[in-house]
Amino acid sequence: MANNAITERDKDFAQWYTDVVRAAKLCDYSSVKGFMVVEPNGYAIWEKMVSILDKKFKELGHVNVAMPVLIPENLLKKEGELVQGFAPEVAWVTHGGSKELEERLAFRPTSETVFCDYYKDHIASYRDLPKLYNQWCSVIRWEKETRPFLRSREFWWQEGHTIHATEEEAKKETDQMMEVYKWFHHEILAIPSVTGVKTEKEKFAGAEYTLTNEALMYNGVALQSGTSHYFGQKFAEAYDVKFLNKENKLEYVYQTSWGTTTRMIGGLIMVHSDDRGLVLPPRIAPKQVVLIPIGKDDRVFELAEQYKQELLKNDITAYVDNTDKSPGFKFAEAEVNGIPVRIEVGARDLAENKITFARRDTGEKIQVSLDGLDIVKYTQDLLETIQHDMYEKAKERRDALTFEAHNMEDMERILNTQPGFIHAMWCGDPECEAKIKEIKGCKSRCIVPDGEKIDDKCVCCGKPAKEHVIWGIQY
Repeated sequence: MANNAITERDKDFAQWYTDVVRAAKLCDYSSVKGFMVVEPNGYAIWEKMVSILDKKFKELGHVNVAMPVLIPENLLKKEGELVQGFAPEVAWVTHGGSKELEERLAFRPTSETVFCDYYKDHIASYRDLPKLYNQWCSVIRWEKETRPFLRSREFWWQEGHTIHATEEEAKKETDQMMEVYKWFHHEILAIPSVTGVKTEKEKFAGAEYTLTNEALMYNGVALQSGTSHYFGQKFAEAYDVKFLNKENKLEYVYQTSWGTTTRMIGGLIMVHSDDRGLVLPPRIAPKQVVLIPIGKDDRVFELAEQYKQELLKNDITAYVDNTDKSPGFKFAEAEVNGIPVRIEVGARDLAENKITFARRDTGEKIQVSLDGLDIVKYTQDLLETIQHDMYEKAKERRDALTFEAHNMEDMERILNTQPGFIHAMWCGDPECEAKIKEIKGCKSRCIVPDGEKIDDKCVCCGKPAKEHVIWGIQY
């Protein structure tokens, strides 16, 4: 039975999303318009994301740093494309205490400028390179319309900023980090995604090119889920970041940046959750198993505690719900919070030498005999099955909402009927891109690398096609 506090997903997707966020206590609105309070349940998911990604970054040689939250206006303006791209979203500090500042300070919308300012004073030769830096922080962008996790005026993210001695090395870094985001979505979040190059119009301001990881939500709307940018020497020239190369000549460094955000929590909700609340893949769930004792029998509590300890010793995050609530309430609470596995330990079941496992993703209940039960292996296997099944279910949904368009009539029909990923050929003209955007704000999501030709003509103008592009409506 659906949670009465949660709107049905297929009736009103936007309201359903907000209801799940509130019911699972992931975040709440604050008294500062457009800013959210990330509550313990939401922050626990973010902490798990941070721990997994941070470990991966460090395995690849990156180290963490912390840069200032404020950027002097003159520094921000040195790279023209960047300041132009972010100008509408920048929040400014004009006073320190009661005194007006001589120069405005921008709250960081992104940190390329401060990294460049630091790098120019801390490298001398190729022996100092590469610098593989990353920071975990929040940024502020003054969004016009906000929605929890998807678009808020302050959000949490990681931003990698690296500099290299060669173009080849920097491009390899750009590619490598996009593969990390793809791996994280597929293997950890159980979200199938597509990767490719952003068009010139959609790339990051100041980048030579941008790689993007694009996921499709249950309702067919796309979510940009991680980007990796190759800057070449553009920022280095603007900020005078030079080094002595192996030929003992001064040269500008080659630069990248890459990042992903708390927006991924919104993606988890919109891909996997249902009318009963949050559904989390086991590999990202902060709490993977809840054990619920039913009845007053001492053996019930002893067995639940014993199982919890065995699971914890084997890196399965488990807890016993010993609160003074009814079993039904505990079941519903575990469901709305997205706990992947519920183990019911009841006096009646124990009298029949069994316990009950419940899967959050399907709602299936499985009665398991205690004879020869290896609680750790059984639970591990079930968690892996759930992880696999959730990915396959999401992939099946994405594939069902993936279409081909060969003309503008096709584009309009798809977007007005059931949006999704739309594969279509493009001539490369920004005017055609702008014309397609007139249909419900549809944008190019990415150019498919080495994409198979599905037509010889541009979907918009009918001229010879140059690129295979995935299009879609976005959050």
